[in-house]
Amino acid sequence: MKRVSLDGLQSFFALSNARQIPLLGLGVYATEPGKPTEDAVLWALQAGYRHIDTAASYNNEVSVGNAIRKSGISREQIFVTTKLYDDDHGFEKALEACELSLEKLGLEYIDLYLIHSPLPGGELRYESWNALQKLVAQGKVKSIGVSNYGVHHLKELLGSNPTIRPVVNQIEVTPWNTRTDIVSFCESQHIAVEAYSPLSQGHKLQDPTLLKIAAKYSKSPAQVLIRWSLQKGYIVIPKSANKGRIEQNADVFDFDLADGDMNVLDSLNVNFVTEWDPTVAP
Repeated sequence: MKRVSLDGLQSFFALSNARQIPLLGLGVYATEPGKPTEDAVLWALQAGYRHIDTAASYNNEVSVGNAIRKSGISREQIFVTTKLYDDDHGFEKALEACELSLEKLGLEYIDLYLIHSPLPGGELRYESWNALQKLVAQGKVKSIGVSNYGVHHLKELLGSNPTIRPVVNQIEVTPWNTRTDIVSFCESQHIAVEAYSPLSQGHKLQDPTLLKIAAKYSKSPAQVLIRWSLQKGYIVIPKSANKGRIEQNADVFDFDLADGDMNVLDSLNVNFVTEWDPTVAP
């Protein structure tokens, strides 16, 4: 996997299709549409973020688009991800769903369009991937990938000999859920790993081992977790709707976690899942 050295919020990951994605982004999962989402996205963009991750199922694509326009930052400088939800799988339905996302976002193209989960089953996954490939050919989407795919889902997709291979697998990954099997397979196939819920949705922020490491570096537990993801080579999209925390979550480029501390964090794995785990679906 090719990754440039960490250089603040201007750090990018080179995807397998040669496009670049900012390593750190803002996730807006469960952020209320309207002012909460608009504020969060604007605060992030003002703080230097250039990567926003939303989804059709979050019901806040309109607000994300509004914030991007209000920011005054040129569209080309902002990397936008959204996702095809389970109810919209199938060739024609996926094409229509992307059109609706584009309309809601008010954008001419989507930088990264992901299949949100593998839950609809193999036949629909195949049809949807073909639709995503067509969207790339039409110029409506720049890059395509998947989310919540286990190794068997990835093998199924790659085994279908697609014209376009997935550039990203967005999965829940933390020191308590290291997903070594999925991560290793993705790396072997040049599929970037993107970490969602990198802060364990708050469940593990008071973990004694994490607190000890955070104190050592005079950083918050959240900053240590984001830095852990970055040093693992993952793209990472912490979610917050709080201005101070959005800014704090970006302040992770002025320290390095020592190898020993990375190993200690790696050792915390207990396969802890915060909400759902579609990676194990048939």
